[in-house]
Amino acid sequence: MEKRPLISVVSPVYRGEKMVAQLVQRTAASLRTITPDYEIILVNDASPDGSWTEIMKACRADIRVKGINLSRNFGQHSALSAGLANATGAWVVVMDCDLQDRPEEIPALYAKAQEGWDMVRARRVNKQFGFFKKLSSRLYHGIFDWLSGQKTDPAIGNFGIYSAAVIAEFNKMPEYSRTFESLLNYLGFSSVCIDVEHAPRAEGKSSYSFSKLLSVSLNASISNTNKPLRMAVGLGLGMSVLSFCLALYNVIAKLAGIITIQGYTTAVFSIWFVGGLILLIVGITGLYIGKIFDQTKGRQVYIIKDKINF
Repeated sequence: MEKRPLISVVSPVYRGEKMVAQLVQRTAASLRTITPDYEIILVNDASPDGSWTEIMKACRADIRVKGINLSRNFGQHSALSAGLANATGAWVVVMDCDLQDRPEEIPALYAKAQEGWDMVRARRVNKQFGFFKKLSSRLYHGIFDWLSGQKTDPAIGNFGIYSAAVIAEFNKMPEYSRTFESLLNYLGFSSVCIDVEHAPRAEGKSSYSFSKLLSVSLNASISNTNKPLRMAVGLGLGMSVLSFCLALYNVIAKLAGIITIQGYTTAVFSIWFVGGLILLIVGITGLYIGKIFDQTKGRQVYIIKDKINF
């Protein structure tokens, strides 16, 4: 019977061709300071470069390196879910492939976990992002916090170490629209953060553009809270009260002779305003119906095409 690894490291890979070899070398060197019983799971999210070729090379060189190749691009969080579903370690480290999450921080995360914590999250000190990436990150967290009612820290990402119990519960959640951080917050296990160094990106640039981060923020918010629907109800109620007051004023003003000529501009403005408000509320409702539609189809969150060393 194969021995269960003490630590699994799961890393989704996209446009990481030039980083895979260094990622594996540095991660393995860091893990060897803790235990020889580890596995490194690299999930190729249908990267358009030679990432899968590099992953296969790493797998051939060390059986403890394991590769998963998805049939198409499913997105970072779905690729991460594929890796977590195949991780067997007593502890699971989640990290990005761009080496901004430094593998050398893993021993500190593991040591903190041994104090009795189920989750140890890495808080990135002096994030090595450009101005617009930092701005979009703060905007993402601001929108998500406001809509979801949660309190998240822009300095904390996916990088951290998690017990097998946490990962087992995470794997039970069937959400089609999934973000790792928001689902972790739902689980409620004991959690602590430690400060870590954040490195510059080893190669290339992030695939998360400003618009994509906004899209992820909206998607995560809608998937985790019905606050926008409650806001739409409140807005509709407020407009109804305002309309009633304006109608009452117009009746009184008409009887009192204050209004002699009906205001064309006011009427047009009211029609456009109320029409836009209706479209906004219908749009918000449509987003939720779309999420229900996606979920009820019951399609796979990811599809694995190839697996190596499992």
